[in-house]
Amino acid sequence: MKAVLTRVTEARVTVDGEVVGEISAPHTGGILALVGVARDDDDEALATMTRKIAELRMLDGEVSATDVDAPILVVSQFTLQGRTAKGRRPSWSDAAKGEVAEPMIGRLVAGLRERGLRVEEGVFGAMMQVSSVNDGPFTLLVET
Repeated sequence: MKAVLTRVTEARVTVDGEVVGEISAPHTGGILALVGVARDDDDEALATMTRKIAELRMLDGEVSATDVDAPILVVSQFTLQGRTAKGRRPSWSDAAKGEVAEPMIGRLVAGLRERGLRVEEGVFGAMMQVSSVNDGPFTLLVET
C-alpha cells in the first residue's frame, strides 16, 4: 500500500457537486489520507498502513491522530500505484483491481474507526474533487 498523508486544517471530498466527506480541525489538525492499494497487498500491509495513519507523529507538536483524536479523511487513489519510470504514459499494472482494493480501503477505514478515530471517506471509484488546506505544509509518502 502507498499513502500520501497531509496534515490539514480542513479537507473535503465532493462527488457530483455534493460533499460526501469533510473534516475540520483548525486547532489540532487532521489528516488527509490518499491511499492506493497494490495488487500484492495483504493483511499485514493493511495492518501496517492502519497503524501508521493512526500513530505517525505528524501533527503539530509531534503528536499522532490517536493522541489528539484528530479527524481523518480517507480517499482511495489507485493512481498512487502508477509507475512512471518508462515512457510518458503511467502503467497501472501494480494497482489492485477494484474488487480487491475496495474492500481493503473499507477495512482500513474500519480499522481506524475501531481505534476510536473519526473517519470520513470519499466514494470508491467515483470521480471526486478533493480540496484541502495544508498545515505546515506537512506531507508524507508512506509505503508498506
